[in-house]
Order: sequence, then structure tokens, then C-alpha cells
Amino acid sequence: MSAKRQSKGKANGVSRKKSKIVEDDPPTLSEEEDDDDRRSDDDDVDELAEDNASLRVKGPDHIGVVLLTGGTNWDLNGRKSMPKGCKSVGRNLYEPHLFGPLKDNRIRLVVSSCNSSHTIFITEEGKALSLGRNEKGQLGVKDLLRRDIPTPIEGLPDHAIVNAATGRGHTLLLTDRGAVYSCGDNKNSQCGVKSKEPFVTTAMRVKYNGPPIVKVGCGAEFSILLDCKGTLYSFGLPEYGQLGHNTNGEYIERAGAINFATVKLPKPIITFVEKTKNKVEILPKPEIRDFACGTNHTVAIDDHKKAYSWGFGGYGRLGHSEPKDELQPRLIKYFDVQRSGVKHIACGPAFSIAINEFGAVYLFGQMSSRGEANMYPKPVQDLHGWNLRSIGTCSIGLVAAADDSCIVWGSGTSSGELGLGELKKSSAKPCEMKKLDGLYVEQVACGSAHTFLLARDLSEDDKDIIASMPEYKPVVA
Repeated sequence: MSAKRQSKGKANGVSRKKSKIVEDDPPTLSEEEDDDDRRSDDDDVDELAEDNASLRVKGPDHIGVVLLTGGTNWDLNGRKSMPKGCKSVGRNLYEPHLFGPLKDNRIRLVVSSCNSSHTIFITEEGKALSLGRNEKGQLGVKDLLRRDIPTPIEGLPDHAIVNAATGRGHTLLLTDRGAVYSCGDNKNSQCGVKSKEPFVTTAMRVKYNGPPIVKVGCGAEFSILLDCKGTLYSFGLPEYGQLGHNTNGEYIERAGAINFATVKLPKPIITFVEKTKNKVEILPKPEIRDFACGTNHTVAIDDHKKAYSWGFGGYGRLGHSEPKDELQPRLIKYFDVQRSGVKHIACGPAFSIAINEFGAVYLFGQMSSRGEANMYPKPVQDLHGWNLRSIGTCSIGLVAAADDSCIVWGSGTSSGELGLGELKKSSAKPCEMKKLDGLYVEQVACGSAHTFLLARDLSEDDKDIIASMPEYKPVVA
């Protein structure tokens, strides 16, 4: 929560805390009824799969070797001090290392986020492995113990896993049949499952029976789904309007205390708007093709390459030239004025990145506490000419795969997540990660203080560069 929000709460004599009630909360079930309900949910999935027998959600085509740079003390990453009861295990890697536990595995996708100190790996065969912090059950391994070695997630079906997303303490996983499973922190309904426990320690299917889902996304404490027909669904905490339902869910629980009514089940985002100085116009519902989530905001693009944003508006991360929260998707007019469509987006904690159809890169928001706040999209001239194909955002920076190299940018990073070496831990301007010069990186996944890279190893040159790197062998906590 920002200082601005905290000051407002104190001024009004009101304390803000997370709600325990949920929207559309079903009646409490007995254990027998709950078992029947789970069987019914599984039947719904089977029927949906039969109705779409020919449809399969496709994951990435590439396969590669996993490299790691940054902090490996998963309980400390993103924190100032180690929580009580946690062991201080792991060190900072200031340059890319071959990740030893997976050096003999073929990995298709690596997933983390700027809010996360855990990571998901999807193998060539479509199996999901998890690693890192686990105090909320976000690894889905039946307990709350951290993992320093990638471990298979429990409770998943036999279907192949093709996509995943991570929040601060929860995880979403997508099967090739378009079904979604989740695990982790469910106190604010961000897992979208029926559970009497606050933590879901094995993967459970999200209660959803619509068209197959083709992409999943997580903010800190909310979740977004995209179906094959271009409709977005959201659930979890709506405190800043990040669910896009034209409400922040705020209500007065009792005198002096404000809570937020969470959304427990996936709910479609229906209304998209365009705002001018004098009016708000409701737009025809667009077909969304892609989206990205920050800590408390989301940016989406439609089939006409128009961009929309909503949620927490501080520091201009929504691109609307003002710091106001948006409770429903609002058209980012800047790109219309520029007459250029948006083909790719990425979100950090307080900033957003957009790449237009001509390859120009735009930043809006604030990348670091000492940096400039862009209230509307501004071109990043230092990235002109680079072909960015994958962008990962950490807490105050980014790593992007581009051509035969990686571009990094971030001021104040200290754990080695930018891979620049021990003497130069951060960079105020975009620069190359020299240790990866000449290596083709297929995909980047940044966590709060770590970066995983999926590197191609098809040619002899690729293999030689990878073989020259030090190998990281984790110490098991």
C-alpha cells in the first residue's frame, strides 16, 4: 500500500485491512457435499474437454537450458530481513550461472513475476515443477516448506501444462485442454477455488465452465484469465479496481474499519471505456488478445492492437496522464493519437512497457523510487533498434531477450538479478548483459530479486558459451 493511501486512511481515522467476505460466496458445504461438488466440477471439466476435443491450447515451441542470476535465498528475496523461523540458505549470483538441478532437463517455459519469490518450470513433456518460497503453499507440494530443488506440483491432471502465472503467494497453471488449476494463498480468493483453508497446498481446479482458457495472469493478490473468444475474467482482491468490475469492493465493516469484498469466482470483465475531459464513453466490447499484470494493475491489448489499462494508477503506470485509479478497462489514447498499434506489453510493480507494431518501446510509470515518473507512454530511445522478444520485470528493473544478447535496465538492484557482475549491480540506462553476448535467449522470467533465462543450445557455439558458465548447485534448506 502506498504512503498516499496510508496517509488517507489515517486522516479519515479509518484502518484498512483485507476482507474475509467474498462476492458470490456459496453456502458452506459438509465434507461429503464438498466431495460431491469436487466430483461435479471434474465432470464439468470432462464435458468441456469433450465439447472441445479438437481444441488444444498451445504452449511455446522453443525448448532450452535454464540459466540463473540473482538472489537464491528465497525467503529473503524482496525483503529487508529474514522472517523468524526461516533458515538463511542461498547466495547472490551476480552473473548468469547454469542452473544445476535442471541442466539435464529440456524446459519449455519458465514463469515468475515481479511479485514472486517462487518460480514454475514447464518441461518439454508438459510437467510442472516449482521452486522457491512456499510459506503460503504456492509451490503446490502439500506443505509450506521452501524448495531449493524444482519439485513436481501435486494435484495436477494427466493433461499437459502449457502456461502458468505467479503472484505474491499464489500460482495458476493452465492445461492444454483450457482448464486452470491453482495453489497457494487464497485469503483474498485469488486462487478461485472452494477451500475452507486459507492456503491451498495442492493444485485445485478453478471453478470455471466457460470457453477454454488460453492464458493466465497474476497480480500480487488477484488473478486474470483470458478465454479463446477474447473475454477476460478476474477474481481476488479488488482494492484498487484491478479486477476491472467498476468497483474497488470497499465497504465499512464496523466503525473505523474499511474492508474489501473479494471476488471468489472468475467474473467476466464486460465494460471497456474511453474517457475524455468532459465525458466517459462505453466502447463496444473488444476481443482481447493479450494482457500483462503488475502488482495492482493490468494492461491488455485487443485484436485491433488497441491498449487498455486499469487498477492502481500511481506514478502514471496506466498511461492516462494522471495518477487516478481506474476501476474498469480504459483505452490508452496515446497510441491512437500516434496512429500505432501495440503488439506486446509487460508490467512491473509500478510501471508498464509497451512495444508498438513498428518495434518502438514505450515506458509509462516509475521503474525505481529515484527515477522519473512517466505519466503517459514515452519512447525509450536507448532500446531503439533492438528486437525484444521476451521481457521479464523484477522489483525495480527489467531483463529482455533481444537478438543474440540480453538487455538489462534497472537502478538500485542489488542481488545480481541483472547479471552485470559484482562490481556493477545495476544500470540507470539499458545496457547489454555481457556474459550472454552471442547467446540466443528464448525467454526471460524475472522474480522479485532473481532472473531465470531459457537459453537455446542447438548449435556448437551455443553449447560452448553455456559450458563456459559457472554452475549453480543449490544447498538444500
